[in-house]
Amino acid sequence: MNLKKMVIVNSILTFLLCFLTHFGYDIFPNYVTAIFFPVNESIWEHMKMLYTTILLESLIAYFIIKKYKLKYQNFWISSFTKALMSIPIYLIMFLPFYYTFGENMPVTFIILFITILLVNILDYFILTMNPILYEKEISIIFIILVYIFMAFLTFKTPRKDLFFDTEKEKYGINDYLITKN
Repeated sequence: MNLKKMVIVNSILTFLLCFLTHFGYDIFPNYVTAIFFPVNESIWEHMKMLYTTILLESLIAYFIIKKYKLKYQNFWISSFTKALMSIPIYLIMFLPFYYTFGENMPVTFIILFITILLVNILDYFILTMNPILYEKEISIIFIILVYIFMAFLTFKTPRKDLFFDTEKEKYGINDYLITKN
């Protein structure tokens, strides 16, 4: 197996892992899992799911890369970059469609897979670049900072459309919309 084949394998694996991580909080409902997995059906919570899924897939890929002794550089910065970049890439494709036509699951899944494929192509280029100094330390710090930011947005959710769960009519983890008739 080479790194180019890994792009396809990682893309399929990440896509399938999304279905598991989507229900992480429902299976283990607590404040810790709320940081990593979606607590509701808002668009933002699904970005948290995508970020976490890509990082989980990266850990699996790490062991595959080691097993097949593939030549690579910058594993940690690559994992962080593809996880972080998946959010704006997905939103750029998804939001115009969503706000024009509404929710459409097949289209949502297609956009999700395209996003995953694009960030795995980005991953390939970063893995084959010249080594970046302190890439592991820098990446781990930034991964933690992103999760702190996501935790903040889960527990102190802005009252904006991106964070609103239309099914349960709530923001974040426990902030329900109260309407007066």
